[in-house]
Amino acid sequence: MTGFPWHTFATNLPLTALAVLAVLLVTFAIALAVGMHRVVDIAWGIGFTAVAVVAYTVSAGHGDETRRLLVTLMTSIWGLRLAAHIAWCGRGHGEDPRYERMLNKAPGSRNTYALRMVYLLQGGLIWLISLPVQAAQLTPGPLGVADVIGGVLWAAGLLFESMGDFQLARFKADPAHHGRIMDRGLWAWTRHPNYFGDFLVWWGLFALACGTWQSAVVSLVSPLLMSFLLTRGSGKRLLEQHMKDRPGYTAYAARTSGFLPLPPRRRPTSTAARP
Repeated sequence: MTGFPWHTFATNLPLTALAVLAVLLVTFAIALAVGMHRVVDIAWGIGFTAVAVVAYTVSAGHGDETRRLLVTLMTSIWGLRLAAHIAWCGRGHGEDPRYERMLNKAPGSRNTYALRMVYLLQGGLIWLISLPVQAAQLTPGPLGVADVIGGVLWAAGLLFESMGDFQLARFKADPAHHGRIMDRGLWAWTRHPNYFGDFLVWWGLFALACGTWQSAVVSLVSPLLMSFLLTRGSGKRLLEQHMKDRPGYTAYAARTSGFLPLPPRRRPTSTAARP
Protein backbone atom coordinates (compact mmCIF):
# COMPACT_ATOMS: atom_id res chain seq x y z
CA MET A 1 0.00 0.00 0.00
CA THR A 2 1.18 3.52 -0.76
CA GLY A 3 0.27 6.94 0.53
CA PHE A 4 0.35 6.15 4.23
CA PRO A 5 3.52 5.35 6.25
CA TRP A 6 2.43 2.07 7.80
CA HIS A 7 5.84 1.28 9.26
CA THR A 8 6.05 4.59 11.13
CA PHE A 9 2.45 4.22 12.29
CA ALA A 10 3.15 0.74 13.65
CA THR A 11 6.34 1.95 15.34
CA ASN A 12 4.51 4.80 17.06
CA LEU A 13 1.63 2.71 18.41
CA PRO A 14 3.57 1.20 21.36
CA LEU A 15 4.80 4.66 22.36
CA THR A 16 1.30 6.10 22.56
CA ALA A 17 0.18 2.99 24.46
CA LEU A 18 2.94 3.61 27.01
CA ALA A 19 1.80 7.23 27.35
CA VAL A 20 -1.75 6.12 28.13
CA LEU A 21 -0.50 3.47 30.57
CA ALA A 22 1.59 6.07 32.40
CA VAL A 23 -1.41 8.39 32.78
CA LEU A 24 -3.63 5.60 34.12
CA LEU A 25 -1.02 4.23 36.54
CA VAL A 26 -0.36 7.70 37.96
CA THR A 27 -4.13 8.16 38.31
CA PHE A 28 -4.39 4.79 40.07
CA ALA A 29 -1.71 5.86 42.56
CA ILE A 30 -3.62 9.10 43.21
CA ALA A 31 -6.84 7.12 43.70
CA LEU A 32 -5.18 4.93 46.32
CA ALA A 33 -3.87 8.02 48.10
CA VAL A 34 -7.25 9.77 48.25
CA GLY A 35 -9.28 6.58 48.72
CA MET A 36 -11.57 7.15 45.71
CA HIS A 37 -11.54 5.64 42.24
CA ARG A 38 -13.77 8.32 40.73
CA VAL A 39 -10.58 10.25 39.84
CA VAL A 40 -10.18 7.86 36.90
CA ASP A 41 -12.88 9.83 35.07
CA ILE A 42 -10.56 12.86 35.05
CA ALA A 43 -7.88 10.73 33.38
CA TRP A 44 -10.13 10.04 30.37
CA GLY A 45 -9.54 13.44 28.76
CA ILE A 46 -5.94 13.64 29.98
CA GLY A 47 -5.18 10.27 28.39
CA PHE A 48 -6.30 11.46 24.96
CA THR A 49 -4.24 14.62 25.39
CA ALA A 50 -1.16 12.55 26.23
CA VAL A 51 -1.68 10.44 23.10
CA ALA A 52 -2.02 13.53 20.91
CA VAL A 53 1.14 15.15 22.30
CA VAL A 54 3.23 11.97 22.06
CA ALA A 55 1.92 11.20 18.56
CA TYR A 56 2.76 14.74 17.45
CA THR A 57 6.27 14.44 18.86
CA VAL A 58 7.18 11.05 17.43
CA SER A 59 5.61 11.75 14.02
CA ALA A 60 7.86 14.72 13.30
CA GLY A 61 8.93 14.72 9.67
CA HIS A 62 5.81 12.93 8.46
CA GLY A 63 2.39 14.11 7.35
CA ASP A 64 1.18 17.64 6.84
CA GLU A 65 2.43 20.00 9.54
CA THR A 66 -0.77 22.06 9.67
CA ARG A 67 -2.95 18.96 10.07
CA ARG A 68 -0.59 17.54 12.71
CA LEU A 69 -0.77 20.71 14.77
CA LEU A 70 -4.54 21.04 14.32
CA VAL A 71 -5.39 17.50 15.42
CA THR A 72 -3.07 17.83 18.42
CA LEU A 73 -4.63 21.10 19.53
CA MET A 74 -8.19 19.92 18.87
CA THR A 75 -7.71 16.73 20.88
CA SER A 76 -5.95 18.54 23.73
CA ILE A 77 -8.54 21.32 24.00
CA TRP A 78 -11.36 18.78 24.10
CA GLY A 79 -9.56 16.47 26.53
CA LEU A 80 -8.35 19.10 29.00
CA ARG A 81 -11.71 20.89 29.06
CA LEU A 82 -13.45 17.62 29.82
CA ALA A 83 -10.93 16.72 32.54
CA ALA A 84 -11.26 20.14 34.17
CA HIS A 85 -15.07 19.96 34.05
CA ILE A 86 -15.18 16.50 35.65
CA ALA A 87 -12.69 17.55 38.33
CA TRP A 88 -14.74 20.66 39.12
CA CYS A 89 -18.03 18.77 39.31
CA GLY A 90 -16.53 16.05 41.50
CA ARG A 91 -15.01 18.32 44.13
CA GLY A 92 -16.28 17.60 47.63
CA HIS A 93 -18.03 14.38 46.61
CA GLY A 94 -17.30 10.86 47.77
CA GLU A 95 -16.92 7.75 45.66
CA ASP A 96 -18.95 7.49 42.47
CA PRO A 97 -21.91 5.12 43.05
CA ARG A 98 -21.07 3.28 39.79
CA TYR A 99 -17.64 2.32 41.05
CA GLU A 100 -18.95 1.61 44.54
CA ARG A 101 -21.45 -0.91 43.19
CA MET A 102 -18.86 -2.51 40.93
CA LEU A 103 -16.18 -2.82 43.60
CA ASN A 104 -18.62 -4.18 46.19
CA LYS A 105 -18.89 -7.24 43.93
CA ALA A 106 -15.14 -7.53 43.37
CA PRO A 107 -13.63 -10.98 43.92
CA GLY A 108 -10.62 -10.50 46.15
CA SER A 109 -8.87 -7.15 46.43
CA ARG A 110 -11.05 -4.19 45.45
CA ASN A 111 -8.05 -2.17 44.32
CA THR A 112 -6.58 -4.93 42.19
CA TYR A 113 -9.97 -5.48 40.60
CA ALA A 114 -10.31 -1.73 39.96
CA LEU A 115 -6.87 -1.62 38.34
CA ARG A 116 -7.79 -4.43 35.99
CA MET A 117 -11.43 -3.68 35.21
CA VAL A 118 -11.46 0.12 35.35
CA TYR A 119 -8.02 1.63 34.79
CA LEU A 120 -6.45 -0.81 32.32
CA LEU A 121 -9.73 -1.27 30.47
CA GLN A 122 -10.19 2.49 30.20
CA GLY A 123 -6.58 2.83 29.04
CA GLY A 124 -7.18 0.30 26.28
CA LEU A 125 -10.27 2.20 25.15
CA ILE A 126 -8.42 5.51 25.10
CA TRP A 127 -5.65 4.03 22.96
CA LEU A 128 -8.09 2.39 20.53
CA ILE A 129 -10.39 5.38 20.20
CA SER A 130 -7.39 7.67 19.65
CA LEU A 131 -6.39 5.92 16.39
CA PRO A 132 -7.60 8.79 14.15
CA VAL A 133 -5.57 11.24 16.22
CA GLN A 134 -2.50 9.08 15.62
CA ALA A 135 -3.23 8.39 11.95
CA ALA A 136 -3.96 12.04 11.12
CA GLN A 137 -0.46 12.98 12.30
CA LEU A 138 0.99 10.85 9.50
CA THR A 139 -1.53 11.54 6.72
CA PRO A 140 0.23 13.16 3.75
CA GLY A 141 -1.14 15.87 1.55
CA PRO A 142 -2.46 19.37 2.31
CA LEU A 143 -5.72 20.10 4.08
CA GLY A 144 -8.82 19.35 2.04
CA VAL A 145 -12.59 19.15 2.22
CA ALA A 146 -12.57 16.30 4.74
CA ASP A 147 -10.44 18.37 7.11
CA VAL A 148 -12.82 21.33 6.84
CA ILE A 149 -15.79 19.07 7.56
CA GLY A 150 -13.90 17.57 10.49
CA GLY A 151 -13.11 20.98 11.92
CA VAL A 152 -16.75 22.09 11.68
CA LEU A 153 -18.00 18.89 13.35
CA TRP A 154 -15.39 19.18 16.10
CA ALA A 155 -16.20 22.84 16.80
CA ALA A 156 -19.95 22.16 16.84
CA GLY A 157 -19.47 19.21 19.17
CA LEU A 158 -17.22 21.11 21.57
CA LEU A 159 -19.67 24.03 21.67
CA PHE A 160 -22.66 21.74 22.20
CA GLU A 161 -20.93 19.76 24.95
CA SER A 162 -19.59 22.85 26.72
CA MET A 163 -22.96 24.64 26.62
CA GLY A 164 -24.75 21.56 27.92
CA ASP A 165 -22.30 21.16 30.80
CA PHE A 166 -22.52 24.87 31.65
CA GLN A 167 -26.31 24.87 31.63
CA LEU A 168 -26.49 21.78 33.84
CA ALA A 169 -23.92 23.14 36.31
CA ARG A 170 -25.80 26.44 36.60
CA PHE A 171 -29.10 24.57 37.09
CA LYS A 172 -27.64 22.39 39.87
CA ALA A 173 -26.07 25.40 41.59
CA ASP A 174 -29.53 26.80 42.38
CA PRO A 175 -30.81 25.23 45.64
CA ALA A 176 -34.38 25.67 44.38
CA HIS A 177 -33.67 23.03 41.73
CA HIS A 178 -32.61 20.32 44.18
CA GLY A 179 -34.14 16.98 43.16
CA ARG A 180 -35.59 18.39 39.94
CA ILE A 181 -34.88 17.20 36.39
CA MET A 182 -32.94 19.56 34.15
CA ASP A 183 -35.19 20.13 31.13
CA ARG A 184 -34.13 23.56 29.91
CA GLY A 185 -31.88 24.91 27.17
CA LEU A 186 -30.17 22.15 25.20
CA TRP A 187 -31.53 19.63 27.71
CA ALA A 188 -35.02 20.29 26.35
CA TRP A 189 -33.87 19.07 22.92
CA THR A 190 -31.84 16.03 23.96
CA ARG A 191 -31.44 14.18 27.24
CA HIS A 192 -27.68 14.00 26.65
CA PRO A 193 -26.24 17.15 25.02
CA ASN A 194 -22.79 16.39 26.46
CA TYR A 195 -22.74 12.91 24.93
CA PHE A 196 -24.03 14.21 21.61
CA GLY A 197 -21.23 16.78 21.66
CA ASP A 198 -18.67 14.01 22.19
CA PHE A 199 -20.24 12.14 19.29
CA LEU A 200 -19.65 15.10 16.95
CA VAL A 201 -16.12 15.69 18.26
CA TRP A 202 -14.96 12.17 17.45
CA TRP A 203 -16.56 12.00 14.04
CA GLY A 204 -14.84 15.31 13.37
CA LEU A 205 -11.44 13.99 14.44
CA PHE A 206 -12.03 10.92 12.29
CA ALA A 207 -12.60 13.18 9.26
CA LEU A 208 -9.13 14.64 9.74
CA ALA A 209 -7.70 11.13 9.35
CA CYS A 210 -9.42 10.60 5.99
CA GLY A 211 -6.68 12.06 3.82
CA THR A 212 -5.97 8.56 2.50
CA TRP A 213 -8.27 5.57 2.35
CA GLN A 214 -5.77 3.55 4.41
CA SER A 215 -5.76 6.03 7.31
CA ALA A 216 -9.57 6.27 7.08
CA VAL A 217 -9.98 2.49 7.30
CA VAL A 218 -7.63 2.10 10.27
CA SER A 219 -9.37 4.98 12.09
CA LEU A 220 -13.02 4.04 11.50
CA VAL A 221 -13.17 1.87 14.62
CA SER A 222 -12.78 5.02 16.73
CA PRO A 223 -16.00 6.95 15.99
CA LEU A 224 -17.97 3.71 15.75
CA LEU A 225 -16.75 2.55 19.17
CA MET A 226 -17.25 5.97 20.73
CA SER A 227 -20.77 6.16 19.31
CA PHE A 228 -21.55 2.74 20.80
CA LEU A 229 -20.14 3.67 24.22
CA LEU A 230 -22.10 6.93 24.29
CA THR A 231 -25.44 5.43 23.26
CA ARG A 232 -25.35 1.77 24.30
CA GLY A 233 -22.37 1.33 26.60
CA SER A 234 -21.26 3.19 29.71
CA GLY A 235 -22.77 6.54 28.70
CA LYS A 236 -26.45 7.07 28.00
CA ARG A 237 -27.63 3.59 29.04
CA LEU A 238 -26.07 3.57 32.52
CA LEU A 239 -27.01 7.16 33.26
CA GLU A 240 -30.64 6.58 32.34
CA GLN A 241 -30.77 3.46 34.51
CA HIS A 242 -29.58 5.64 37.39
CA MET A 243 -32.08 8.40 36.60
CA LYS A 244 -35.21 6.39 35.78
CA ASP A 245 -36.61 6.42 39.33
CA ARG A 246 -36.23 10.18 39.77
CA PRO A 247 -39.57 12.02 40.10
CA GLY A 248 -40.48 13.57 36.76
CA TYR A 249 -37.92 11.67 34.71
CA THR A 250 -40.44 9.44 32.93
CA ALA A 251 -42.38 12.47 31.67
CA TYR A 252 -39.12 14.20 30.69
CA ALA A 253 -37.96 11.16 28.73
CA ALA A 254 -41.34 10.91 26.98
CA ARG A 255 -41.08 14.44 25.55
CA THR A 256 -37.31 14.71 25.00
CA SER A 257 -35.15 13.04 22.35
CA GLY A 258 -32.86 10.34 23.71
CA PHE A 259 -29.76 11.46 21.81
CA LEU A 260 -30.09 13.50 18.60
CA PRO A 261 -31.27 17.07 19.28
CA LEU A 262 -34.91 17.37 18.22
CA PRO A 263 -37.72 19.79 19.12
CA PRO A 264 -39.44 18.69 22.35
CA ARG A 265 -42.53 16.57 21.80
CA ARG A 266 -45.74 18.16 22.93
CA ARG A 267 -47.43 16.85 26.02
CA PRO A 268 -50.55 14.88 25.10
CA THR A 269 -53.70 16.96 25.47
CA SER A 270 -56.82 15.63 27.11
CA THR A 271 -59.74 14.79 24.84
CA ALA A 272 -62.25 14.78 27.68
CA ALA A 273 -65.20 17.13 27.32
CA ARG A 274 -64.96 20.33 29.31
CA PRO A 275 -67.62 20.96 31.92
